[in-house]
Amino acid sequence: MKQKFDIITSTCVPLPMENVDTDQIIPARFLKATTREEKFFGDNLFRDWRYNADGTLNENFVLNNPAYSGCILVAGKNFGSGSSREHAAWAIAGYGFRVVISSFFADIHKNNELNNFVLPVVVSEVFLAELFASIATDAKTEVEVDLLNQTVTNKATGRSEHFDINGYKKHCLMNGLDDIDFLVENKQKTEAWEQANK
Repeated sequence: MKQKFDIITSTCVPLPMENVDTDQIIPARFLKATTREEKFFGDNLFRDWRYNADGTLNENFVLNNPAYSGCILVAGKNFGSGSSREHAAWAIAGYGFRVVISSFFADIHKNNELNNFVLPVVVSEVFLAELFASIATDAKTEVEVDLLNQTVTNKATGRSEHFDINGYKKHCLMNGLDDIDFLVENKQKTEAWEQANK
C-alpha cells in the first residue's frame, strides 16, 4: 500500500533471530498464489512459525503473543536472506509492518521492502541489542523512526542512531510515490530536458 512516511512512533514486535530467510518469511508454496491481495500475504507471514502442523496457532511464536504489537518489526542480523522473492516484502507490508529494523539486510530483500513502502532501517549491533533488551523488559517500549532526519530512537533509553537511505527512495517514501508515480511527477521536467537536448 502506498503510504507517505514522516515520523513513525510505535511499539515493536521483536524477532531476535539471525539469518531469517525469505522462505521463512513467506513459504514457497504461497508463491503460486494468483492474488496480490495484501491480507492474503499478511495472513501467511511467517506461516510455518505462526501455525502448528495441524493448523492451530503456535502460541510460542511472537506474532501470536498479545503482549507484542505495533508497525515496527525488530529483527536479528541478516534479515531477508535466501531467494529474491518479492512476496516476502508483500507479506511484511500486508501484515501491517511499516518499518523493519535490523543490523543487516540482504540487499535484494532490502530493495523489495523499499519498493513496497516498508522502510528497512540498518542499525549497529549494539543498538539492536539494546532495542531487544528494552522490548524484553517492557513490551510497551516505543521506537521513533524519523525518515526526514534519518534517525531511529529507542524511547525507553533516549538513545538514537542515524541510518542511511538512498536519496531517491527517501523522496519516494516521503511522498508516497512508486517508480511510475515518480516518472509521472517529473513528466514536464523530462519533456523539457528532451526538448532542450534534441
